[in-house]
Amino acid sequence: MDKLDTQKRFLIATVLSLLVFIGYDYFFMPKQQPSQETAAKQTQKVANQAPQEVQATPDEAPKKQESATNTAPQSTTTLDKTLATVHSTNFTMELDQLARIKQITLLESQYHDEDGASLKLLGENKIKPLEVRYSNADLNTAAFKTPFTADKSEIDVSNGAQTITFTQTLPNDTTVNKKITFYPDGHYDVDISLNKEEKFFLTPGDKPVLAVDGFAVHGALVRTTDEILTTIESGEAEGTEKFSKVNIASAFSKYYATLLYDFEKPRSVSVIAENEDPVLFVNADKSLEISGYIGPKDYSKLASIHEKLTDAIEYGFFTFISAPIFKVLMYIHGVVGNWGWAIVVLTIFIRLILFPLTHKGMTSMQKLKDLSPRIKQIQQKYKGDPQKMNAHMMDFYKKHKVNPMGGCLPLLLQIPVFFAIYRVLINAIELKGADWILWINDLSLMDPYFVLPILMGASMWFQQKISPNNFTDPMQKKIFEWLPVIFTLFFITFPAGLVLYWLVNNLFSIAQQWIINKQFEAKRQKHAQS
Repeated sequence: MDKLDTQKRFLIATVLSLLVFIGYDYFFMPKQQPSQETAAKQTQKVANQAPQEVQATPDEAPKKQESATNTAPQSTTTLDKTLATVHSTNFTMELDQLARIKQITLLESQYHDEDGASLKLLGENKIKPLEVRYSNADLNTAAFKTPFTADKSEIDVSNGAQTITFTQTLPNDTTVNKKITFYPDGHYDVDISLNKEEKFFLTPGDKPVLAVDGFAVHGALVRTTDEILTTIESGEAEGTEKFSKVNIASAFSKYYATLLYDFEKPRSVSVIAENEDPVLFVNADKSLEISGYIGPKDYSKLASIHEKLTDAIEYGFFTFISAPIFKVLMYIHGVVGNWGWAIVVLTIFIRLILFPLTHKGMTSMQKLKDLSPRIKQIQQKYKGDPQKMNAHMMDFYKKHKVNPMGGCLPLLLQIPVFFAIYRVLINAIELKGADWILWINDLSLMDPYFVLPILMGASMWFQQKISPNNFTDPMQKKIFEWLPVIFTLFFITFPAGLVLYWLVNNLFSIAQQWIINKQFEAKRQKHAQS
């Protein structure tokens, strides 16, 4: 196989790899939450996991109980009544009789659901934030049967922080005080103290149970003091993992998170797998002071609470590229004042940075096109002797200073950037409810009239028409010709913000390719006249 054929096949393999990446997300990742019945069964099973210690060390993880008599009772139906309510300008929070966050309702119009109703983040049959479990099995059983009392049943934190103190009296004169201070932005401080030495665990709860989006990452995140982020994705958790020196423990979905954090005193955290989903537990002994947050993964909001909390915004494997790209996008938005135009400017900015790479790739393809008649002559002349043909081909490339892989190597170097932007635009909650122009009034949703995907497909088709290719294999050529149609079908359901990026990217490529074509045409004419 000659080098030119290798280039073509490699280029097509690269493009098809992108299709496989998108196709896998689209067809194999879950798109919705389990049914209520399934969720209830999962919660019931998790409730049977009262934490248990083998050694009295803070690094031990909650373990499944072997005996049914030692399980945490499945009493969510009797102790899930609202005990206290917290009101704020942007949310309403309910706490139940176990002093857990029963529900949080987001009041801002940006977070309304498709029917225009205020968004509720927590499922009825999921582990709730601020649930406490004990290593002592008997104490754990009693704790799930004994309701707390509260010194206030209702507070309003719109104008400033307020505190509710919850009290629970357990057997053997064990008293539990849980003092929670709530703030207007959705974060809180919790202070748990027992009058006796008892090992216990506090969880931020399950991830918010909105419809799971297969294009985004969901699961649990742990950040340690060395700034290492560990993500355990839903569906991939196995066994028990233990982490030390943790300052963020987050359960998150596409746009929302519930998390516990302490940047002054790092904690030990255990992650157990339940139906391959991760469940987080902060380890404590007799007392625990820690902060928490539940709500949207809005960069500005998290940064205003604590600058390091923005690390809880997870973009998957390409976070190290995606995070700085999002910061640039935010800066541009601060200048132009519109997320749609910010995406347009960001796309152009990135294309300018990548211009040397793309220019080199396009130029290499044009050179190969001009040299293709002579390449075919060499192939025809030495078709019976592949070794001699390859030797002459290499000499020919060297003489004319052409790299047969020059067209695809720049493309390969761009792929991580493309994937990073893909993750940014899929995960950025800032695009939710953000309009652009005309009918595009929510960049996080698909274009209702399919205009952007069709324009994107048309621009891809036109780009192919003006780009040089030297396909000799009819099957390769046919696949390449159908790529615009395939991409259009994939992008029909993609968020408008992501499709906008690809459209602008294609338009920039068309302009760049047109300029290069004109330059080479001028050289050909000049050469023909000389």
